[in-house]
Amino acid sequence: MTVSANGIHPTAVIDPGAQLADDVSVGAYSVIGADVEIGAGTRIGPHAVIHGPTRIGRDNQIYQFTSIGEAPQHMAYKEEPTRVEIGDRNIFREFCTVHRGTVIDQSLTAIGNDNLLMAYVHVAHDCVLGNHIIMANGASLAGHVRIADRCLFGGFAMVHQNARVGRLAFLGYSTGLVLDLPPYTRCADHVAKPHGINSVGMRRAGYTNEEIAQAKQCYKIIYRSSLLLNEAQKELESMAADSAIAGDFVEFIKLSKRGLIR
Repeated sequence: MTVSANGIHPTAVIDPGAQLADDVSVGAYSVIGADVEIGAGTRIGPHAVIHGPTRIGRDNQIYQFTSIGEAPQHMAYKEEPTRVEIGDRNIFREFCTVHRGTVIDQSLTAIGNDNLLMAYVHVAHDCVLGNHIIMANGASLAGHVRIADRCLFGGFAMVHQNARVGRLAFLGYSTGLVLDLPPYTRCADHVAKPHGINSVGMRRAGYTNEEIAQAKQCYKIIYRSSLLLNEAQKELESMAADSAIAGDFVEFIKLSKRGLIR
């Protein structure tokens, strides 16, 4: 392992089995364990702890008191060599926690690229996060959660284990999501209830007015008609040939195991 004299604080503890790119910086009193790989341009603040097996990509910012790669909070975990994999350009603010996976699932907790996890965010074992996700302070994911690209979580939003959140969905402040949240959909309240389409997020992501209108129509079919979910699915399937947005809803419904919030 090659370290930079200017980039590694003398009080940092780095296991000989860790692999850090030459320009990685590590703050005071941070601990980097064995079987940890950290890519170029990544900055680690003081008092951070990273255990392996963990792979962290390029240009990530890991702030003070963050914990990544710790053992999962699961009674069935028996010290199996599960792992964390993190992509590029993510920001982990103070006191974030990301736990390794379990053999009950894919033995992996994965986080993609360009995500912002604000202070005190928790990502539990076996979660899989996509790209360009924002999780505000105190948002928490239970185990086995799947989060698609460009989702937004308000402060203290919580997601139940095994739930799924579709692309560009929005969870309001202190919302508790127990079932699956379809793509492009907003939810709020203590027990999450649907509150329309995330049109602001779609517009910021470059979706056209026509595509936003299509998402609103899909939402009406699921939530504002008198159709049962399987009937709504058939209606959406009839739209999917001419609408990629409708196709996104259909695919999400087909993969749902917990059922959608209604």
